[in-house]
Formats: sequence, C-alpha cells, structure tokens
Amino acid sequence: MKDRSKNLYTTAHLFVSAIRVWECQKDTPPALEEISHMLAMSIERSNYICRKLEEMGIIDSVEGSFGNRLFIRDHLKIEEIPREDDESKLEEELKKFQESQKGLSQKIESIQAKQAQKKKDLFAEMEKKLKQELDKKS
Repeated sequence: MKDRSKNLYTTAHLFVSAIRVWECQKDTPPALEEISHMLAMSIERSNYICRKLEEMGIIDSVEGSFGNRLFIRDHLKIEEIPREDDESKLEEELKKFQESQKGLSQKIESIQAKQAQKKKDLFAEMEKKLKQELDKKS
C-alpha cells in the first residue's frame, strides 16, 4: 500500500473490508499473507495492523490446520479509533525530540565556551606569573 492511508482508522476499514471480500470470493477466511497481498501492503505493516485490530477486539486470528486465519469479531469498534494521523503524532514527538536535542547542543556549546574561557584565563594567569618570576630574577 503506497501510503494511501496514513491513519489507523482508514487502514482498519480497509483491512476489515479485505477480510470480507476475501471471505465472499473464496468462501474461506483469509490468512494474513493473503490480505497483505490483496492490499499490496508489506507483511510487516499487515502484521502490525492485524495486532492492533486484535488488541482492540475488532478481528480475531485463529490458528487452524491450514495456518492462521482472520475473522471479524466486532467491526463497530473501528469507530472508536481516533481519526487523526499516526504520522502527525510521530511528527510531534520528533519535533519534541529535536527541540530537546537543540537545547542539549546549546548547553554543550556553552560548557565548551566556558571551558575555553577558563583555559584562556589559566594561560593568561600562568603567563603573568611567569613574567613576574622573570622580573624578580632580573
């Protein structure tokens, strides 16, 4: 699935519909791989969606003699899924992380600047003491 649906709500509708279509056409419950192929979705993404929908009680995955098969348990629970994009949440978290990293890098820069200033002051003080010692000997 080439980024056609970015949120879980839309993807859940698609996933449940694919299960229904498969059951209607083949007269048998589909396997995850079959739904993945039908929706042109990676198996990893399909597995993620399947797990999420199972956790929410929308679908069931039953292991039988022919492998795991998917069944619709309660399609009405899809309406409980928030309709906002997963991507927007991810972007928000990414911005927060970037801001904290920016703050951290500013803190590091200020510490480095303080260290450089301390080093300068130390060398200036050492030079001053060295000149005083040389002046005393002369």
